[in-house]
Order: sequence, then structure tokens, then C-alpha cells
Amino acid sequence: MTQEVRFCRTDDGVRLAWARHGAGPPLLIVSCWLSHLQHDWQSPVWRHFLDDLGDIATVVRYDERGFGLSEWEVADFSLERRLADLETLVEAAGLERFAVMGMSGGAPVAIAYAHAHPERVSRLVLYGGMAGGGLQQADEEAEEAFRAMIRAGWARPDPLFRRVFTNAFIPDATEQQMVWMDELQRTSTNTENAVCSRIARHAVDVRELLPDIAAPTLVLHAEGDRVASGWGPRLAAAIPDARLVMLDSRNHVLLADEPAWPVFRDEVASFLEADRVVVPVTNLSAREREILLLAADGLDNTAIADRLTLSVRTVERHFQNVYLKLGLSGRTARAAAVCRVLGIVPNH
Repeated sequence: MTQEVRFCRTDDGVRLAWARHGAGPPLLIVSCWLSHLQHDWQSPVWRHFLDDLGDIATVVRYDERGFGLSEWEVADFSLERRLADLETLVEAAGLERFAVMGMSGGAPVAIAYAHAHPERVSRLVLYGGMAGGGLQQADEEAEEAFRAMIRAGWARPDPLFRRVFTNAFIPDATEQQMVWMDELQRTSTNTENAVCSRIARHAVDVRELLPDIAAPTLVLHAEGDRVASGWGPRLAAAIPDARLVMLDSRNHVLLADEPAWPVFRDEVASFLEADRVVVPVTNLSAREREILLLAADGLDNTAIADRLTLSVRTVERHFQNVYLKLGLSGRTARAAAVCRVLGIVPNH
């Protein structure tokens, strides 16, 4: 599986990086506090998220302003600015109606977007999320201590201070995973952005929006999560008809080898299944049908690209569009699409 990284600009001129991968109904993942599109793609902490979600959906994700591959020279990390950035990204990605996933510090932005654009959000998934106050829901004295640790240790070569955050996010991780999370922190942004964005997040409160969320909502929460302690049941209780799934884990970021992960994966897959719309193959473009027929002849993407004088990336993008139109995903999507264009299986 590969990802395609692209860029767009916000109305205040900030460059945002976003990526698309996978196949199936569209799923927009709102950026968390720490992200780096390329670093996460190679991560022992995040790669199973990306692979498994890409098997069930066309995943669109991004680095928010000040982080990852997006522009770092920024000053405004407010909820209003982050919501406006998300609206810009949606237009750049050509999304119309889609599911939204808000994890951790991305949950308030996901909630705000679902509230502002009910006509676009088909489903809302919240994991490890919160709706008001800081990531730790701590008092101001404790919050200032966290900021002091960021100022003192974020850019240091040794991970002494950063390990405090790592232990909170993935307490049951292996040493390799913890080292990766330590390094992500200083790779994803600089000290100033880390402090300023945390101050802005601590001030966010979207609790008053929860009763007005119209999209079907799935709330998943780890029982022992110390980062967003107690928030899962509170979110589910406040959002009309939301479904709550508690997970047997202490990790704020679920790890691939823990029993809670397949539960999370299967719950999300089942929830998103309702967004799958089967479209007749007549809705495919001439180029998309041509590529499928070449695939039916046994040509791989490289051979198809050579035959049609296209780049391999363009061929991959055509396949992604086909999967999205036909409501297909997973490792069998290519074979299923070929069968559909050959008329081997019905369109219903």
C-alpha cells in the first residue's frame, strides 16, 4: 500500500500537507497533536492504523499547521483556525460526503466540523477524544508543569523530558515503540509550536455542541487511558444515539499486538460499512474501464502505465477512484473491480 502526499494553502497562506491512501468509502482523519505524514507511515506505533484503515476506507489525513510536513512558521492554533484549515483541506481533497474520525486532540475539531457541516459528515468516529479542557484534564498548575517540560526538553537530544509524554500515550509499548514516540515529538514540530498548540488545546471547549451532532456516532475509548481519562462515556452520553465501545487497554494509542486493536478495527469497519454505496460500472470513466480491462489481461500497474503512457502513480490514483466509486476496499478490491467490469458478478 502506498500513500500520495499533496499540498494546499489556507486562506491565510499557510501550506498544509495531506495524504490519501487505501480504498473504499472516504474517511477523513482529523490531525492529532503530534503527526508527521511521512514519519507516521514508517512508524511501529501508527503503521497498523494506516494499513488496516486503508483496507476498509479511502483514508485522507493531514498534518495540521505547525506540524509534520505542513508549514511550521505559524502563530494561530485556535479551534476556529484549525476548523477553517480542515474546511480548506476538504475542498482540496475533493471530498463531498464522508466519514470523519477524530482521535485524541483531533476530536474537538472533528466535533466542531460535524456540527458546522452536517450535510457533509456521514458518520463520526471518536477515539480517545475529549471535548473540553487540556489533554490531561489537569488543573492549571499541572498544565503549566507540562508546558515547562516541553520548554526544557523538547529539543534536547536525550529523551528524558519527552519520555513523560510517551509513557502517558503508550505505557505498554516496547522500548522500540517508545523510542519512536520520543523521536516523533521533536521531529513533528519545534518547541514553540508544541507549547503554543498545547495552550490553545487546553482552552478548547466544544461540550455545548455535542447535543446537536446529527451524524451517527461511534465512540471508542480505552478503559485505562490516562490522557483522556473518563471522556469516552461522557462524549457518548452527550451525543444523541451515540454508541460507546470501551476497550481493554491502557494505551491512548492502541498498539498492533494488543487484544483491543482488532476490536477497534472491526468496530470501525462495521460502522463504516453503511457508507459503502455500490455503483454500476457504467459510472466509471472510459479511462477507468480501460485500466480495469488491462488489469483483467494480467497487467500490473507498471505494465498498464507503460501501455497507456501514464505514470504509475496516475494508474494507482485511477484504481483508487474505481474502488471508491464501486464501494470496494481491502486486498481483494482489485480482483472484485475486474470481475465487475467483466460482468462476472452482478452490480447489486
